[in-house]
Parts: sequence; structure tokens; C-alpha cells
Amino acid sequence: MDDASPIVPAPLPASNGSGEARATALLAAVDPRLAGNGAGEPPGDLAALLAACRDVVEDPAFPTVQRWRADGGKVVGHFQVYFPEEIVHAAGLLPVKIRGAQVEPRSADSRFGSYLCSILKTSLEVALSGQIALDMFVTHPICDAARNLAGVWGRNFDYPCQILYLPQNANSRHAAAYLRHEYDRLRREIEAVAGRAVTDDDLRRSIGVFNTNRRLIRRLYEIRRTAPWKLAVDEAYVLVTVGGLIQREEHNDLLVRAIAAIEARPDAPQDRVRVVFEGGFCEQPPLDLLRVMAQSCYVVDDDLMIGLRFIVEDVPPEGDPLFNLAEAYLERSTYSPVQHDLRKPKERMLLERLHGAGATAAILTAAKMCEPGLEDQVAYAHALDDLGIPYFVSEFEQNMSSFEHLEIQLETFVERLLFAA
Repeated sequence: MDDASPIVPAPLPASNGSGEARATALLAAVDPRLAGNGAGEPPGDLAALLAACRDVVEDPAFPTVQRWRADGGKVVGHFQVYFPEEIVHAAGLLPVKIRGAQVEPRSADSRFGSYLCSILKTSLEVALSGQIALDMFVTHPICDAARNLAGVWGRNFDYPCQILYLPQNANSRHAAAYLRHEYDRLRREIEAVAGRAVTDDDLRRSIGVFNTNRRLIRRLYEIRRTAPWKLAVDEAYVLVTVGGLIQREEHNDLLVRAIAAIEARPDAPQDRVRVVFEGGFCEQPPLDLLRVMAQSCYVVDDDLMIGLRFIVEDVPPEGDPLFNLAEAYLERSTYSPVQHDLRKPKERMLLERLHGAGATAAILTAAKMCEPGLEDQVAYAHALDDLGIPYFVSEFEQNMSSFEHLEIQLETFVERLLFAA
């Protein structure tokens, strides 16, 4: 389906009393500002919708997940970056992105060694403190630290803790068949948690829901690229990120209403530098840091929460759904520092992202202690240097709270570009 076609979200799935998807609108249940009026109109105004999404995204108690469990639903948590959430959704369970939180890892610190990124520790902290309860946890060997996360998690909880082995060699002719086998193994593990079989038709229905979701997110980013004054980076972030905390049918409905309200915003372009943000593929920067950036420049594209939009085209609904998902991960996807594919040189793809967004500069950042992010930051810098494209280099930590020094540096960088023009 073309991205310009009308997008009609599927209705919320009905409950069958077996711990599967509930018809409850989770966001409306935890925040009345998101209830809407039942006629497809935005709930109140766009500002209220954004504020409600922001509250849910920043709440380390995961209120939507708590509501889902209170209604008898089961939850599968998965670590960053990419995860085939369609398989969990097809089982009637709630897939939740485990992305850490702005909390101090008081209990989790003793479970890890030194010099590790914050997201590992804060993710475990919210589970140890009881702020989020899962029925299954899945991680990936995307780096040395994440590779051991299932073992650490499994020693502290009695529910299944699995590793999904995404292909290390994406260029192998056997990669798609291998990944299809991994997805089938994951399906069987999820079936055991759900207490029911996941059929191919179940998967096809879920693929349809997620295809709609990715089209809506692509439309949101198209607004960012063509009219960035209508949607700031921090606003887009909460609208996308909340999707990892609720049913996708509900997220689709929310995005349809939000996009209509965003497109109705008046045109008010300002003389600002257009930049691309690179470095938010796994650990996420604090929302306040994104607000600082939004005040200084137009962030017209980024890799924030890239796993929710890693697949950039519709997954075919016909045929073998698991193979189609595997093929999409390899052939219909964007890039990240944790997927190694010789057909997708990251430097070239960053330049394509800059060109496609009409950006004249880049913000290259990485989470502290993130080896994949810091390694690619060097390659990105060399590619930008070769073409004379200006860039700003920084690092962040999920639970950082002071941004004054970074704000001054960024404003200086932006002013230099404006006056040079």
C-alpha cells in the first residue's frame, strides 16, 4: 500500500478470557486526556494529547502495562533494538519495549560490572523494584553487554528469559532461512507463555496491524522533514515511543488523530538550522535533552527508537509470515550500529538520511560506555569531514539531569552555522 493512501486502523481486539489482548484502551484507562470523543477527533487539543503521552512515556511505573496486567493480560518485555513484535501480538500478549528509565540503579548496580551503559542497569532496576512485571523477557546479542542480559535477568526472575539470535552475517544466502527458524523457535516459546497456538493467520493479521503502524510513523516523519515547525523532535518522540507501551491498534488510532491535528497546525517556519540526530538507536536520551535541541534547531530526522520503524516497507501478508518477517528484517530495513550488513554502509546511509531530510548539519551523539555507538561515531565523522558537512559531537546518559553545558555548546554551534550562512 502506498504511504499516501488513507490509513484506517483496525479496531481493538476483543478479549477471550485467556490472558490475551483486552479491548481496553490502555492510554484512556490511565489518562482520561487520551480518551477522545469516540468519533475519531483528537481528545481535547493536541497539546493535551502530547502532554498525556509524555507523562506515560516518562513514568517509570509503566502505568499502561500495570493496567494490562490488572485486566488479566500477559506481557513480553524485549530489549532494544529490533524485535519482531508481531509474534507476541499474534499470541494476544502485550509486547513492551524495555528501554530503561530515569531511575537510579540502586539494586541493579550490584548485578553488573563497571563501565556499562545506563540502559542495562536501569532496565533491570525497574524490574527488580517491581515497577514492571513480565511473563517473559527477550534480549539480543547486539553487544557484549546485552549478550549477557538474559543470564543476569534469569538469575533474578523465575519467568522465561530468552536470547533471540539475529543473524550476525546479514549477507549470507542462508540468513533469511536461519532467521525464520529463530522466529519459529521464539513463536513456540511465546505459545508456552500464552497457553495457546499462534497460527499463520494470527501472524498475518498482526503483520497487517504493524504495517499500518509503520506507515503512520513514516507519515509522522515525513511531516518532520517537510514542515519541521509543525512537529518538534520531542513531540514526535513521545508519539512514537508510547507505541512500545500499548496495543498497536490503539497506537494506530492515536497516530491517526495526532497526525490530523499536527497537519492542521498553522505554518510558522523560522530561520533555523536543519539537522539530523544520530546516536539514539538503543539507549534513549532524556526527553529534556531533546527539548533543548528543539529550541535551538529543527531536528528533521533521527534514529530514536529505531526498532519501532526498523522495517521501512510493508511486510507481505501472503505466504509464510515468519519467512516474510525474516526477509523484511534483512531486505526491507534501515541501518543501525548493531546490524552488520555490507550492503548498507552506515556512513553512506547517514548521508542519504541527511540529503533526504534536507539537513545541512548533523548531531553525532552516543550513550556513555556504548561501544557500537562510539565506534560508528568515528566513521560518521570521517564521512562528514570528507564532504565538509558540519557536525556536533556529544554523549549522553539516560538518567542525566543537567543540560546547561550541552545547551551552550549546541547554541554556539548553531549560531556559527547561521552567521556563516
